[in-house]
Amino acid sequence: MSLAVHRGLTALLSGVTLAIAGCGGGGGGSTDEPVPTAIVQPLPIPGPFKVACSNVVQDFGRVVPGDDVQDYWEGLASAGGTPRYATDLLADPANTLTAHVVAPANATLYGRFAGQQVAFVVVACYPTLDGNPRPDYALPTGKVVPRMQTGSQPPLFADDAARYPMLVFSHGYAGSPLSNDYLAVISVMASHGYVVLAPFHGDPRFSNLKVDDFGDAVRVLARLENFTALQALRPLSLSASIDLVLAHPQWRDHIDATRIGGFGASMGGESMLLMRGAGLTTSSGLSWTRVTDDPRLKAAVGYVPYFGQPYLPAFGRDGHGLDEVTLPYLAIGGTADTSAPLFMTEQGLRRLAGTRELVALGGVRHGFDVASTDDIFTWTLVFLDAEVRGSASARRQLSTMASVAGGGDDFVILRYNGPPAP
Repeated sequence: MSLAVHRGLTALLSGVTLAIAGCGGGGGGSTDEPVPTAIVQPLPIPGPFKVACSNVVQDFGRVVPGDDVQDYWEGLASAGGTPRYATDLLADPANTLTAHVVAPANATLYGRFAGQQVAFVVVACYPTLDGNPRPDYALPTGKVVPRMQTGSQPPLFADDAARYPMLVFSHGYAGSPLSNDYLAVISVMASHGYVVLAPFHGDPRFSNLKVDDFGDAVRVLARLENFTALQALRPLSLSASIDLVLAHPQWRDHIDATRIGGFGASMGGESMLLMRGAGLTTSSGLSWTRVTDDPRLKAAVGYVPYFGQPYLPAFGRDGHGLDEVTLPYLAIGGTADTSAPLFMTEQGLRRLAGTRELVALGGVRHGFDVASTDDIFTWTLVFLDAEVRGSASARRQLSTMASVAGGGDDFVILRYNGPPAP
């Protein structure tokens, strides 16, 4: 570790205790805002539409014996250091959606990746015909990609004449759209009438690090430029995915480019804000730099969204990188989450200049909470319907919504402050 980084780390961590004490916890509602009282019934899961997905056919015989296929999807290098990514397995790359990003020549944000071109495989899932005859595509993990296109087959939309609202989906650190429960989440959103685009971020290609505790902080700050690069490339990959489908002859006439929203889990929640102009922490002194600003993103939801840790906040000192961000944003966080502490999320949301809401899940740690399934999807879909589709009834519902019936213990910390519905 360099002397400069060591000094920055020492100064930074000396204030951790005070920072935690000053920020408070995340267990109750705010005292300066009226408390909503309506308990709503959960939305149906899945929704009214069947779901199909784009071509991600792979040759699983290329997986090296002893390796895990998910390591390729997630961009994790082999034990010997050999780089791996989803592109290594693609059996039909010409018909697989793949976005390409050239990292800007900005070493502060992109470190050694500045100026390099990076590929991001993308899967798109969408509302399809009830009678879609295409088979599901089986994955080695036991999961399936529903009614997957093969070869040059075009998507089969539920209504070929419709233009659907679209969501960009950003998974958590070192995950992938096909790992864990992400594919199920994507499918639920598509079943409610959205075209959902999900890039494989491949985070370990840039930095195989996380920030959950003091030991992590030491390692990250010693190689901060790599951790910064992986965070900065994520929003660029989301914008490139939008560019890709809006120019693609099989997709462009079926998407409403004026109604684009987003959903991010953990670091994916951070990516949504970075995509709309938030400043990313770029030094041990907690200075921040804006990554990009894509105005096509109209609103976003972050589930257990990553706003950083007290010793390394994601958006600069005290979250000031969020000060001028107007993106409508719903955060759903867990009161027992130590990877994405709820008090950090609340601090950040209070800095947003536009519509925002913070919903807490009592006792929930980092990760998808099965008991809160109905709560998570109902809050998410109502917010996206309000802010992406422009539904007046959804806005009215949010203004009084306190919790979802059944499920886990969900409650409002920062109430919805969007414009009143007509």
